[in-house]
Amino acid sequence: QFVVNPTLLRVVRVARVGRILRLVKGAKGIRTLLFALAVSMPALFNIGLLLFLVMFIYSIFGMSFFAYVRKSAGITDLFNFETFPNSMIVLFQMCTTAGWSGVYQALTNDQPPDCDPTLNTPSRKGDCGDTAIATPFLVSYVIITSLVVVNMYIAVILENFSQAQEDVQQGLTDDDYDMYYEKWQRFDPLGLQFIQYDQVLDFVDALEAPLRIPKPNYLILVRLNLPICENDRMHCVDILDGLTKYFLGTLDTEVASNEIDAPIDIKKDRPKDYHPISTTMQRQRELYLSRLS
Repeated sequence: QFVVNPTLLRVVRVARVGRILRLVKGAKGIRTLLFALAVSMPALFNIGLLLFLVMFIYSIFGMSFFAYVRKSAGITDLFNFETFPNSMIVLFQMCTTAGWSGVYQALTNDQPPDCDPTLNTPSRKGDCGDTAIATPFLVSYVIITSLVVVNMYIAVILENFSQAQEDVQQGLTDDDYDMYYEKWQRFDPLGLQFIQYDQVLDFVDALEAPLRIPKPNYLILVRLNLPICENDRMHCVDILDGLTKYFLGTLDTEVASNEIDAPIDIKKDRPKDYHPISTTMQRQRELYLSRLS
């Protein structure tokens, strides 16, 4: 009655546990590892195709030379070169270096009483192996798969994990932006995308590193020169943009006087009621002039 097995859907929902890890500060390393695995998937898929191609070639080769080898040691009813599926199974086992010595022993049994070279089989050696062929066959396969291809998996994951750690240390991550909007929801429970001007100091102090600016932070927010909309409201994207520039060190330390009266660009992602009428820098200058007068 179901197009998709409900059990499978429940398993997929378990994957959402990764979102819970975002709430645990101590799980930041796990989140970094999961991110590295996700980024590594395309490269791991390509390496998997390469491994399959190598196994395919060696399975055809093994079926051609060792299909009738007597079952002993590592060659059994399941692990053998009689059929293509069985060949792939035994090669998959050996790519982890598990049991390859037993397979090698069976494929190099080329003398009686370990085998019968006169046995009537399509092979010219009866049910005997061939040391001259088995040795380079198995040694080359183990080197290519175990020491090269499989280690490429580890190298790709470690490289992406190292890159992910550098990104966390040097810049902002998706977790930082998620944290920002989670904190924003506490100050804007109705989802209006605006908070009052007098709430901004508390908001940026409530954030977590690296976006947090602890109190006293008034002068820093003035220097951010954030747009102020009608009714003393400030938009979430404007605040995030200013905090990002401050963190990255791209914020100008001085603002020219002709920039204060310059028109403020209204981006397409702003709501319809987004109408900037001032900035934090301009507001501070107005307050300063009012005190002088």
